[in-house]
Amino acid sequence: MKIPSPVSPPAFPAPSRQLHKSLFMQILVAVVLGVAIGYFWPSVGSSLRPLGDGFIQLIKMIIAPLIFLVIVTGISAVGDVKSVGRVGVKALVYFTAATLFALAFGLVVANVVQPGAGLNIDPASLSQDALSAKTATAPPKDPGQFLLGIIPTSVVGAFASNTLLQVLCFSVFFGAAIVVVGREKCKPVIDLMETTLELFFKIMTWVMRAAPVGAFGAMAFIIGQYGLGSLGTYALLIAACYGSALVFIGLLFIVTWVYPRVPLWQFIKYSREEFLLALGTASTESVLPRIMAKLTNAGCSRATTGLVVPTGYSFNLDGAALYLSISLLFLAQAFGHSLDLGQQLAALGILMLTSKGMAGVPGSAFLALSATAGALGIFPVAGVALLLGADRLMDSMRVVVNLLGNCVATFVVSKWEGQFDRDAMLAAFNGGASVTERPDGHSAEAELQEPQTEKAGIPAVR
Repeated sequence: MKIPSPVSPPAFPAPSRQLHKSLFMQILVAVVLGVAIGYFWPSVGSSLRPLGDGFIQLIKMIIAPLIFLVIVTGISAVGDVKSVGRVGVKALVYFTAATLFALAFGLVVANVVQPGAGLNIDPASLSQDALSAKTATAPPKDPGQFLLGIIPTSVVGAFASNTLLQVLCFSVFFGAAIVVVGREKCKPVIDLMETTLELFFKIMTWVMRAAPVGAFGAMAFIIGQYGLGSLGTYALLIAACYGSALVFIGLLFIVTWVYPRVPLWQFIKYSREEFLLALGTASTESVLPRIMAKLTNAGCSRATTGLVVPTGYSFNLDGAALYLSISLLFLAQAFGHSLDLGQQLAALGILMLTSKGMAGVPGSAFLALSATAGALGIFPVAGVALLLGADRLMDSMRVVVNLLGNCVATFVVSKWEGQFDRDAMLAAFNGGASVTERPDGHSAEAELQEPQTEKAGIPAVR
């Protein structure tokens, strides 16, 4: 069952047969050109950072109001406050299980591969100043401060600072208030929000035209600034992180097929532009609005998508969890320490707390590792600076796994709550559209194409 939605997100038609008009091909070419510029002309590549940062700022410009509008209109369409509460609880249960598994799996991989063994690093030789510069803008929070930080002291401040958890908190209260007061009584407000939501989706389509430029600038800066030379120094660590990511993604494929019966490869193909853009800009925030629209078109209810995806950006960072647990043991091994089972279990518990709320926080991975190292007391906190040369090289792994993990979470929670429409998913994967746009700019319902499951190679399972 899918909860009815008064306003559908924008339809995403099949990619154009003309390659130069395909957003996927444009971003792919931009990424390749960015790598070439950064490699052959590093100084030029380093100077192109404003292109990537500018595109991400354009996306951030619409994220907070778009999340607010999606959640409020979604909750008002559901018309059941208890249902919203259930979705939130189920999402947190899934997030906790997924993060715990990712952290534990990372520890297993690091124990098997031993990426830091034999390095014999002297902590005194590392730069504390470099680590301080990386983390000075984001002081660590204890669990109490983190939970209090979800509650906005000012609604305007939450929107102004783009603090997504605070925006989500206020949005849930606002949507619940509409349900309690009554949809009919609040109809003028709902109509205004639905119209405004269409406007934001239109702005999003305009912003996405600059995506190739943003991906080009971001990739040129990363390669030009950090180069490819450090690949050899951290080869085993990088191999451990990327190898564990591939295995974890394989497990996500199994989870999505066994429970919500979603062919994850078809979803990746359907959302390839978003995944490539996130990869090129090294940011999942750059695709947040579009991936929410894609998930809604693929059969997840708007209310569930609006609650699960933004919350997952802070609570369900599977790629970051893999990186943190592997990196922690890498550092311990590099300084000649062998952690016993009790110490690793303690590290697992600490990382479960320190890894939350990492999205969008500068130097967050270093903060989480520094807090864990300080709590365990095994090696000096300054030793975390050893990862400064490898951290950027892990962005691709973290971004892809984080994004895919949150998409899988949305499918699972939607199915769990009975708000998943598999027929709509199959139609979307086969090029069907849920809405078309009339010449006057208004949305009109269009007939869904019949899912051609045999042609597309998708099992016709209901």
